[in-house]
Amino acid sequence: MIQNIEDYKIENIKRLVMGEAVSSDISRSSAISDAKLCKDGFWRDSENSPLKISASDIERHAYCPMSWSLARQGNSGQGEAIEEGKNKHAEIHKKVLEFQEKQILFKRHLLIWTWWFTVIIALIIDSIAFIVIDDIVVSPIDLARYLALWSAILLFTTILAISVPWRSWLGLSETLRQEKTRLIKQNEIMQSEWETIDFQGGWFEAGKFEISLLFTVILLGIHSIALVAAENRTQAGFILFTLAMFWTLAASWQLQRALLTENAAELVRKDVGLNKNSEVIYSDDEKGSGLLVDQNIGLRGRPDQIVVVDGEFIPVEQKTGRIPKRPHLSHKMQLLAYLHLVEISTKRSTPYGILRYGNEDIHQIYWDEETKEELFSSIKEIQRLMVEGGAKRNHQRKGKCQNCSRKYACSESLA
Repeated sequence: MIQNIEDYKIENIKRLVMGEAVSSDISRSSAISDAKLCKDGFWRDSENSPLKISASDIERHAYCPMSWSLARQGNSGQGEAIEEGKNKHAEIHKKVLEFQEKQILFKRHLLIWTWWFTVIIALIIDSIAFIVIDDIVVSPIDLARYLALWSAILLFTTILAISVPWRSWLGLSETLRQEKTRLIKQNEIMQSEWETIDFQGGWFEAGKFEISLLFTVILLGIHSIALVAAENRTQAGFILFTLAMFWTLAASWQLQRALLTENAAELVRKDVGLNKNSEVIYSDDEKGSGLLVDQNIGLRGRPDQIVVVDGEFIPVEQKTGRIPKRPHLSHKMQLLAYLHLVEISTKRSTPYGILRYGNEDIHQIYWDEETKEELFSSIKEIQRLMVEGGAKRNHQRKGKCQNCSRKYACSESLA
């Protein structure tokens, strides 16, 4: 059993003799041997980089320091529960992606319907105005020219507003959507709702201003065309009213699409077990999802999901095994690690995280000064063990050893 850095090096030499690859392990062991305890209580190497700790390390250490130590030595977990858990997580991830796709599609359909309905109202009001107002004040052709000129000016303004980061220039604070987009870009996690990950403009990030300008451009352009095509305002009003009727049919079809998509998304949401009105912005597939990192203390990890609830970024940890009477400490500590990582990544406080056993057993784990200190103490202890060694079994529970996936390699097992 490897208890310190010298044993670790000896083990690597044995593996080298056996023809196994150890270059990365030797590099890691060298960094660990150079690590020193800093004033803040964390351990850092000679280059002042913190020793790397994963959220899984936090969970394993909280379950049993020996289980964590065995995992670091390369003893992988064994047993049917391990494979079953991986399969269930993959299934949950697939359903979460399906929910997100349907949720995004619903938002798109509903937004388009809102645009169209707004245009319908504007067309009806203007058609009535054109029919009632006399031709004496301004001729239809002159008014069409004015409207076309304003439409061109506003179109140029809209393109400029979309293309340049004018909000940053004016020092405007980030909106929730901008924060979500930044989180997606920084961590290369789930695809954003409208733009590609590397999109740099302002389109739909906080674009109520841009959308309003585009609406105005469309309406002015339609009015200008209607006036040019008409011999008088009565005829122009009739054309606009006819357009409103056709647009109403299209809007009704678009609303039906939105409602059908919402119903499909709701069915998937219930199947996954997500809270109502939650918005998924991250889901871990253990391959392509981004890694959340705190460079200051070396913590890193991938939560199962990050959802937005009432404007707050909430990490969700899904557990697929047996449902316990109360949340396990190891699972709670893992979720605390994700709470810290989400807070660091989003640059805003996170009030709580969600620990879920199945679809029905749900627990809120609060993030406050007490739980922060609990997490940081665990990280410091794990880093100390990485440098000094000495991990020991910290319990007398035979059942815990019996359920441990690394009991086959443990000399202290009670099973």
